[in-house]
Amino acid sequence: MGLSDKEEVKNMEYRIERDTIGEMKVPADKYWGAQTQRSRENFRIGQERMPLEVTYAFAQLKKAAAIANTELGKLSEEKKEAIVQACDEVIDGKWDEHFPLVVWQTGSGTQSNMNMNEVVARRGNEIAEKEKWIHPNDDVNMSQSSNDTFPTAMHIAAYTAVEKNLKPALAQFRNTLEQKEKEYMDLIKIGRTHLQDATPLTLGQEISGWRKMVERSVEMIEQSQEYLLSLAIGGTAVGTGINADPSFGDKVAKQLEVQTGYAFYSSPNKFHALTSHDEIVYFHGALKALAADMMKIANDVRWLASGPRSGIGELSIPANEPGSSIMPGKVNPTQSEAMTMIASQVFGNDATVGFAASQGNFELNVFKPVIIYNVLQSIRLLGDGIRSFDEKCAAGLEANRDVIKQLMERSLMLVTALNPYIGYEKAAEIAKLAHKEGSTLKEAAIKTGYLTEEQYDEWIDPAKMVNLP
Repeated sequence: MGLSDKEEVKNMEYRIERDTIGEMKVPADKYWGAQTQRSRENFRIGQERMPLEVTYAFAQLKKAAAIANTELGKLSEEKKEAIVQACDEVIDGKWDEHFPLVVWQTGSGTQSNMNMNEVVARRGNEIAEKEKWIHPNDDVNMSQSSNDTFPTAMHIAAYTAVEKNLKPALAQFRNTLEQKEKEYMDLIKIGRTHLQDATPLTLGQEISGWRKMVERSVEMIEQSQEYLLSLAIGGTAVGTGINADPSFGDKVAKQLEVQTGYAFYSSPNKFHALTSHDEIVYFHGALKALAADMMKIANDVRWLASGPRSGIGELSIPANEPGSSIMPGKVNPTQSEAMTMIASQVFGNDATVGFAASQGNFELNVFKPVIIYNVLQSIRLLGDGIRSFDEKCAAGLEANRDVIKQLMERSLMLVTALNPYIGYEKAAEIAKLAHKEGSTLKEAAIKTGYLTEEQYDEWIDPAKMVNLP
């Protein structure tokens, strides 16, 4: 068993830090202070750390707040410079190890806010070469409360993650599908509905449906993403903005736009921004819709590639690794399996996000950490998973033309083309006869006497059934 935090502190060099409750022993080589250490000792729950995306978003926010407070004449230029440099170092990933807190903490994220305040204050004092000059609460947290900073960091983190990870992966995948769509637009195959044969289409047409799924998902994500630009900053404790200048929220949001390039703005109703996370619920719904589409695409690929000799076998997937520890030469649809597991996780995350957002009382939702943890996990998994599926599967998909041709010619549903000439009931009789006798559709059609061989060849033409331009 590992040592507890208290035991670890006993076995290493430490310093004494103080907060309003009393003294705490803190590892000497860490920038965090007493409140962070208390959280470490009071919430030894699970292994889920507060995501680094939240840490970097917090650093962006503290940087913007320091600049805004200086513009308002509340913070000195010298302190601002030290705070800004410390925040920039956090954003660059220099101090990741100094943010150790788990998700399972206070529902407002207060301890993660204080973790950032303590680290930035201590590092800022080092930069300024002054002892306890910058105070974590009075300076770094000036004009702020955990109740408005944490939801602000949530929105910054989610919006940034979509822009930097998910949307590039979707663009890459969409381009791959478009390439495959064009390559196979003239390759006629049998369609399937209800897992049964249907009328023909081309493989390119089938892939175009997948491509449109991706495009529509991007549209829905971008539309819902707009709501994340609204920030709670300026609301402080309960939405009234106590201890903050009335213009503080707007100034911070404008500075965040300068820093990130994203058009953030301070919410016109801070009471809503602190107590409700309907915007994130709506946004995650778009992620769930994407997960549903990816589940569909991944399942289609593994069905169409099944076999390769005892399944459908219309597609060939890349052989990325041995598929079995006992069956030589086996190739499994591993990328599809990973993608469908990711989709399952996102569906579960959506249930957590929705329930958590419905909770909290009066002026504050107190399920914030679990909400943003699940949202960021969904974004990360979808972005990474789609990129992997694209590069390791979709890009290497190949059509098995002989199998496609054979299955298309054997299908009884080509008989649908006879409906306009001999009617539905006679066409159905031909299909049933062919199935019963194991004959070809053409043999059964001629045997019934409903049409001649010449008429069959003229009317049953798969190329005329797919409606290509």
